[in-house]
Amino acid sequence: MTGDPIERVRRICLALPEATERLSHGEPTFFVSGKKVFVTCADHHHDDRLAIWCSAPEGFQRMLVEAAPERFFVPPYVGHRGWIGVRLDVEVDWNEVATIVEGAYRTVAPRSLIASLNERPES
Repeated sequence: MTGDPIERVRRICLALPEATERLSHGEPTFFVSGKKVFVTCADHHHDDRLAIWCSAPEGFQRMLVEAAPERFFVPPYVGHRGWIGVRLDVEVDWNEVATIVEGAYRTVAPRSLIASLNERPES
C-alpha cells in the first residue's frame, strides 16, 4: 500500500459534487451538501481494521461480503442499514473503492447532484 489511504479516500470523496468533510465521532466523515453522510473513515476506532464505511444500494453489502470477506465486512452501527465496510489495510483496488464511494454518494445525494455527476466527462 503506497501513500496514506485516508488521504486517497478524501480525494475520491471530495471530487464529488458538493461533497464536504468534517469529523464525526472522531473520524473523517464525508457528507453530501454538508447534510447526509455517504462515507466515514474507521481508523482502528471500533476494531482492529483501517477501513471506510459506505452507504450502499440494497443488496450490495451482501454481494460484496459474500464475494470477498477478506476485503469487505458488515460494519457495526450502520451495517443493519446495508452499509458496506471496505478494508484499507489489505491490498486495495482504488478504482473499485472509487466506484463504491460514488455508489455511496448516489444513495444519498439529491437528484440534481446525481444529474450533475452523470454529466461529468469520463476520466
